[in-house]
Amino acid sequence: MSELRNQRILASMRTKKEINTPMSARDHGGNLDAAIAQFGGARETWLDLSTGINPTAYPLPVLPAQSWTALPDRGALDRLLLAARSFWNVPDHLGIIAVSGASAAIAHIPLLQTPGRVAIPGPTYNEHAASFAAAGWEVIHDSGDFSASVHVHPNNPDGRIWQAGDISGTLRIIDESFCDVMPEGSLIAEADVPGTLVLKSFGKFWGLAGVRLGFVIGDKVLLGKLADMLGPWSVAGPALHIGAIALNDTGWAERTRQRLQTDADRLDALMTGQGAKLLGGTTLFRLYEVPSALDWQNNLARHHIWSRVFPYNARWLRLGLPHGDGWQRLGAAFT
Repeated sequence: MSELRNQRILASMRTKKEINTPMSARDHGGNLDAAIAQFGGARETWLDLSTGINPTAYPLPVLPAQSWTALPDRGALDRLLLAARSFWNVPDHLGIIAVSGASAAIAHIPLLQTPGRVAIPGPTYNEHAASFAAAGWEVIHDSGDFSASVHVHPNNPDGRIWQAGDISGTLRIIDESFCDVMPEGSLIAEADVPGTLVLKSFGKFWGLAGVRLGFVIGDKVLLGKLADMLGPWSVAGPALHIGAIALNDTGWAERTRQRLQTDADRLDALMTGQGAKLLGGTTLFRLYEVPSALDWQNNLARHHIWSRVFPYNARWLRLGLPHGDGWQRLGAAFT
């Protein structure tokens, strides 16, 4: 009990530290309120391309009333985890837990091991470094001695693909939040190595970020500790039902992968036709090099289209996929 109490105290301390963390170090897409404050308009008039969320979300099923009114039940959780094991081909000897979005796991994973040095090759999704640093770890971005490592696979924002030989450390985190567009490239097999945790995000590929659902796969001992930190009922009842139905719909997943590839190719053609250079990405987001990313962002924002720029590279512009009349709006912004 004393160990768990200490972990919760550390989590509280980490939360207090986050309040003082400069926003420039933890910038995110989806910050549409900032765009509206600067360029005007209402939220519903904006085309938000600043995230990598599938713009054509999985259709919401009809939910039983009890999913809203009762505490999440064990049967619904078991059905969700069974669907997740089947979808990602997770063998029985590996652990799997559901979490309230991958971010919930990211915030607590640094507490699983005594702080040391963690290697996080960058540039990459900045929440990993922020969480490890807040928990007392020294974050390094290059080679050297370290006890933990984090690899975002494929990487955000450039889409870099990692290999099994790249993964090392006694605590090994593989963030596959965007890997469902390329399941053949998954490194879940690495979860057989003790100390390994693989993260999965439901919100990105299925386009239901508001459901707040994610999964962690791997070392059963570490997952037991992580589950204790998160406490009971860590996933809401509606999320349990939506997730189970969506994960069992493999036909939708395959059709979606094909559509995303078509749309990513269409976006590349549009942007390179305007002089942007494709640098990488996934079929959920594309990274381009432009003369001035801020100028391009501001121009698009005047048309109420929001994009993503990065504080560490003035020439990088990232766009998610438009949908519906968003294609016409994006093309018109360049005329």
